[in-house]
Amino acid sequence: MQSSKKRLEQPIEEIKRTTLILEKGERDFIDHLIQEGKEPGIKPLISKMLDIYRNMMIYDWHFPGEYYFGISRVAFVNVELINILIQNIPKDKWHDVGKKIGDALKVSMDATLGIDASKQENWEAVFTRLSIQGFGYFYLKDKYLLLKTPFLNDAPLWEGILEGLFGIKLETTNSMPPLVFEIKNFLNG
Repeated sequence: MQSSKKRLEQPIEEIKRTTLILEKGERDFIDHLIQEGKEPGIKPLISKMLDIYRNMMIYDWHFPGEYYFGISRVAFVNVELINILIQNIPKDKWHDVGKKIGDALKVSMDATLGIDASKQENWEAVFTRLSIQGFGYFYLKDKYLLLKTPFLNDAPLWEGILEGLFGIKLETTNSMPPLVFEIKNFLNG
């Protein structure tokens, strides 16, 4: 009798619930994403949306689709528009243009997050930031960098971006997504 009384006196954790009311079109869209395998379920999708909200500092937005992250102005843009710009750059310049983009990303990461992207111990934080900003999903496996679902599919451009960002020399081993790059050497160490 004593043990059951103690159990009753222990505080029970309060369960908090939130109800989201979705319009039919919104629910149909979410169901479609789940059926296509693009999202594992509604709860993980909402968790991901909240994570993006928290990490992108949406409270700093000035206009829909635009916010400032430290020294960087970030905007949501249509990938087709970026592809038009890229297609008007000679292909033999893609690596060099990518390297300049990577250098700019490196400065942005350092200035806004205090992350030195050339240090491999910081790469996970850089990968997270890049995925939140829509660049794709990055993984490091041994001496290989893997890029799943890149927002741009051009391997020479990505090779340059990653070399500029991380201060490394890469060789492309798979030029179709998922992109795979072998790390040949570290340029800063």
